[in-house]
Amino acid sequence: MKKISQKPLSLKPAPFRYCPGCGHSLIHRLIAECIDSLHIREKVVGIAPVGCAVFAYDYFNFDVLEVAHGRPPAAATGLKRVMPDRIIFSYQGDGDLAAIGTAEIIHAANRGENFTVFFVNNATYGMTGGQMAPTTLLGQKTTTTPKGRESRDAGYPLRVSEMLSTIEGVSFLARTSVDSIKNLIETKKAIEKAFRYQMDGKGFSMVEILSPCPTDWGLSPEDSIKWVRSEMMSVYRLGTLKDKFQEV
Repeated sequence: MKKISQKPLSLKPAPFRYCPGCGHSLIHRLIAECIDSLHIREKVVGIAPVGCAVFAYDYFNFDVLEVAHGRPPAAATGLKRVMPDRIIFSYQGDGDLAAIGTAEIIHAANRGENFTVFFVNNATYGMTGGQMAPTTLLGQKTTTTPKGRESRDAGYPLRVSEMLSTIEGVSFLARTSVDSIKNLIETKKAIEKAFRYQMDGKGFSMVEILSPCPTDWGLSPEDSIKWVRSEMMSVYRLGTLKDKFQEV
């Protein structure tokens, strides 16, 4: 019988270096478990971001490509087009995807590129010191908004998934969270579905995952989970935003 704590084959036997309470380790494991259950590990190529998960290749037990900040969708497009039999996914934070990589993600989605994106939203620039990100909430304090984000200076939180859901090339788009056992289960289901859509050639798929950042938020791991629920989820509502092939 498989032990519940057994490490997935798609993860290397290496300890995570993420901060206590960070969601990346949970998300890595969910992705690895889905890859194992789908029996696609020998076909998978991941693309790491410039951000806290920049060293994702230290943890995933399959090929992982590191590219310039914000460019994973462009690299994924090239890889998938020259190796259409491979399962390609990008793993990106909100700074990587929603700031410097905005053009890449929009146009990859618009072309309906047949790869999968895992978009980790913690409403801050995690790796570089907790600066304001496009996804930072109004009133949220960061190192560059010490009095809280104000719309007149910095605009509004960018709801990337809502924006992408209007694009014809998107086949599947969901927003989930890792704040509870229930939402971990829902996240895993969404990850697996996104992979399956790519395997079936259905086009662009993305899962946005709300994730805590206790270090940059200045909160304990427990309080950061509460903040995801009380603050983030009211702005970034969970659920499936688009499913072109949903069974009726």
